[in-house]
Amino acid sequence: MDTEVTQSPGHLVKGKDQKAKMDCVPIKGHVHVYWYHKKPEGAFEFLVYLLNGKVTEDTAMFKQRFSAECPHNSPCGLEINSTEAADSALYFCASSQSTVLRVSSS
Repeated sequence: MDTEVTQSPGHLVKGKDQKAKMDCVPIKGHVHVYWYHKKPEGAFEFLVYLLNGKVTEDTAMFKQRFSAECPHNSPCGLEINSTEAADSALYFCASSQSTVLRVSSS
């Protein structure tokens, strides 16, 4: 039984104006995927929430240059369509609200 979320790649370096794609495999049976990012000296910031593979809630920042998808039986992807220096951050996905609450409060 899968009991953890798996993200890849572990480390990604891109130049300006490139595409950057990250994948997330949620816990088996979970239908929720949350994507957050965290700048070096900041808090976790919400980007997008997908339910059953569809974007259900997102932010203005997400709408500007990001896209997300969660195809059936495939990893969920988060893509930056045109990278900028400000995109340098830790990107985090979760597949349950309790995980999000634990991480964001630590």
